[in-house]
Amino acid sequence: MGMLAFLLALLLPVAARAELPTEPAQVVRSYPHDTAAFTEGLLIRDGWLYESTGYEGQSFIRRKELATGRTVQSIQIPPGLFGEGIVDWGDTLYSFVWHGEQGFVWDLKSLKQTAKWHYTGEGWAMTQDGRRIIMSDGTPVLRFLQPGSMKVVRRLTVTAEGKPVSQLNELEYVHGEILANIWQTRYIARIDPKDGHVKGWIDVGALWDQVGVTDPGAVPNGIAYDKKADRLYVTGKDWPTLFEIRLPSRH
Repeated sequence: MGMLAFLLALLLPVAARAELPTEPAQVVRSYPHDTAAFTEGLLIRDGWLYESTGYEGQSFIRRKELATGRTVQSIQIPPGLFGEGIVDWGDTLYSFVWHGEQGFVWDLKSLKQTAKWHYTGEGWAMTQDGRRIIMSDGTPVLRFLQPGSMKVVRRLTVTAEGKPVSQLNELEYVHGEILANIWQTRYIARIDPKDGHVKGWIDVGALWDQVGVTDPGAVPNGIAYDKKADRLYVTGKDWPTLFEIRLPSRH
């Protein structure tokens, strides 16, 4: 791996990396990705790729063609706000921002704003398990929210080999596990939602090297699971490629 990836990998506890099983991401297919998309949230719904991007004045939520990366619909987050994660729920799309404790509700088809919601602290990423919306805020604690009211109904501390794991970023719920990018590292954590322990890691370091990005902010971030097709996709901030990777072994 590149020197940057190596140095950033050191952010993870040594014991966690040494003891927990790690699987390298195995590429199935590659698709184009917008190199101007500072990816914060990623999901697949009804064959469409939905992506949210960051930076004030450059924060969008877009519906894209999966195969081509072409944007077919786009809305901009209000100026001055740094867009973060998104999650679908029924016929709606929830989004929120990094700072400002502001969330928005959008109609999934029209991408028109229908409501707002609020939370405390920072907003990083969201996914859902069919019952609750799951939120990360950069700390080791995930919040489980009641859809609709968006009230916190549960908190879950994520640990690896007994040590808290912070910098939990983009999330996806896959086969009964919560997958989470660990910001500024090459690793995706496989989290048991029952007790928060990390079951293992997916290593996307080879993909990071392959795309050849040099900006230190262009780190791996973005996990999308196509439940109908049972396919898993990953990318990074400003990466030129969206990768379909093999699903991790179940253990």
